[in-house]
Amino acid sequence: MSTNNPVIGVLALQGDVREHLIALAAADALARPVRRAEELAEVDALVIPGGESTTMSKLALLFGVMDPLRERVAAGMPVYGTCAGMIMLADKILDGRDDQETVGGIDMTVRRNAFGRQNESFETSIPFRGLGGEAVNGVFIRAPWVESVGEGVQVLAEVPAADGPDSRIVAVRQGNLLATSFHPELTGDHRVHAYFVSMVEGAL
Repeated sequence: MSTNNPVIGVLALQGDVREHLIALAAADALARPVRRAEELAEVDALVIPGGESTTMSKLALLFGVMDPLRERVAAGMPVYGTCAGMIMLADKILDGRDDQETVGGIDMTVRRNAFGRQNESFETSIPFRGLGGEAVNGVFIRAPWVESVGEGVQVLAEVPAADGPDSRIVAVRQGNLLATSFHPELTGDHRVHAYFVSMVEGAL
């Protein structure tokens, strides 16, 4: 694999593939789309973009990348999932289809479409632990949130709950796996992608 700039794939089955490729390149990674198992084998790490998680799961099975991706995750490959990508990295899902499969790897329970429908999409500033500087601008589009996490999961960002004093978890990390409910690839602020690239470099 790469010995200099890490080679990071973007799972190109649906979602904001181009935007992630641009953000990764801005963070000094060599970025390329990944659709098949042989392409997955050629990258150091992977981004799973947003989209529709049940469709993404079916396409991953159809294109033959689900099992190889599970194997790479189990072997320690860094993966970053945004929105539907967060759902794909969750060990447990609430409000999912009965036959919905995930890659898994993060000991968390995620609720699908928790922030509401497409017309309830919103943006907000989010303090993100580990980035320093100003808060990131979170873009939430039919986004999930994390209901609960296991002991090995680090909570990186939360937003206030709309219906009470509690907060909702919207960014987590467990080992080499990173997930956000929101879409930093849509904002022009590449700090979350740079954070992930540093994770990849530390894993090589």
